[in-house]
Amino acid sequence: MKGYLQTGIKSQCFGCEACAQICPVNAIQMQEDDEKFRYPSIDESICIHCGKCLKVCPVEQLPPFYQDSQYTFGGYYNSWDVRNQSTSGGAFTAILESWFEDDSVIFGAVAQGLYVYHTAVNKLDNASIFRKSKYLQSRIGDSYKKAEQFLKEGKKVLFSGTPCQIAGLRTFLKDKECSKLLTIEVICEGVPSPLFMESKNNYFKKKYHAAIKSIDYRDTDVKWNRSLFKGKWDFEVMSVILENGKTIKQDRWFNPFWKLWLSHLMSRPSCYQCPFTRPQRGADITLGDLWGVHLYCPELYGDNGGASLIVCNTQKGKDVFDKAKKKMYGHSLDFSTALKYQSPMRKCIAANPKRIEFMSDLKSLSYEQLCNKWYAAPSLKLLWQKYIWGNRQKILAWNMLHNQKKEGQ
Repeated sequence: MKGYLQTGIKSQCFGCEACAQICPVNAIQMQEDDEKFRYPSIDESICIHCGKCLKVCPVEQLPPFYQDSQYTFGGYYNSWDVRNQSTSGGAFTAILESWFEDDSVIFGAVAQGLYVYHTAVNKLDNASIFRKSKYLQSRIGDSYKKAEQFLKEGKKVLFSGTPCQIAGLRTFLKDKECSKLLTIEVICEGVPSPLFMESKNNYFKKKYHAAIKSIDYRDTDVKWNRSLFKGKWDFEVMSVILENGKTIKQDRWFNPFWKLWLSHLMSRPSCYQCPFTRPQRGADITLGDLWGVHLYCPELYGDNGGASLIVCNTQKGKDVFDKAKKKMYGHSLDFSTALKYQSPMRKCIAANPKRIEFMSDLKSLSYEQLCNKWYAAPSLKLLWQKYIWGNRQKILAWNMLHNQKKEGQ
């Protein structure tokens, strides 16, 4: 398939930035469109037409998917402190701690204000900046070039990112097998337009006279929630810290971001045609939330502090995780069962027929006007299911009955 550089069709660009990094004369720059998604732009006055940009494009040269192993595990890190600083079950930290050696480099995404950037650290203590889900697409920058250089120097490299970013790295490295490279992908349901968060930022500046300093999309330190339940995982509270120190917390079911994004009204065009939404994966290890835990492995729900799904797609990935799982509570799972609750590993997100209208409104309306038109408050039935008699309450009852049976034996 021809990519964006040849067709100009936005759905044929993942935004991985491999083309910009491979260009020997820096003729390609990433530029934002009116939806704030980034696309490559060629300066024809200095382009030497070497064709390297086309050879590293994962749309043009989709790297092969791994088939040799799909060992599946569900569980969470043994330390509550680590889980409390993670979005799911802390599996990423367990893997880092088991894999890291002197002279190793870790690449991952870090949030800075409204935006997300890829960066690297060479000390394990500094890798905590990669915890937490960011949701917006990170700007890769020159991370592929740096990873390649570190590998040439004989360093161990762990590179984490979305499936399309891992594909971009593999094509950039010409998909050469390297024992010192470990790739970790996060299960992705599409990336939302940064324009929405910019609109939200303008709203906060108007209402609170301060811009957004940082965003925790799924805050784990929800103290008002701890009096009844130690955990917080399925509440999904967004915490926004403003530059004046004020913190705004929005519950999952009263937050327009979640409703609009999960309605697939503002995802990147390529996300609706994503080739990575399949059981076969392109990274050594796949990480995500253990959705469906209350239905097929309730013993892993625990205290609702979060649980991780880990899929090892290569023998290299499994060898690494065999060491990491010693730091976790959990057990192996049936891959086909886990797959039922991971739609991004089975199919693309559905294109919302109202996306064009919504994006037009996002560009022209204020945040308040946009939400008034497109966001509807949750129903009483939904609130009952989530707060009165929902998954967490059912699991609490299950655990109580399970423990009573154990004591009676």
